[in-house]
Amino acid sequence: MADFDFGEGLRKVFLAGVGALATTVEKGQEIVDDLVKKGELTVEQGKALNTELKRKAEEVKEEHEAKADQAE
Repeated sequence: MADFDFGEGLRKVFLAGVGALATTVEKGQEIVDDLVKKGELTVEQGKALNTELKRKAEEVKEEHEAKADQAE
């Protein structure tokens, strides 16, 4: 059976998750910006949603970092 470095595997999964999260936040911001352009949201509502997206993404990232640290 081949040796598997669990730490390296976990690191790769974590980095993939961070990349997916960043992509999701970016796409979410694009959607919010489009809604503002279409007039379906005010500029202030768009700013508030983008701020909330960033805050939530940071929360999720920190939770995953903590879990990764515990797994080591």
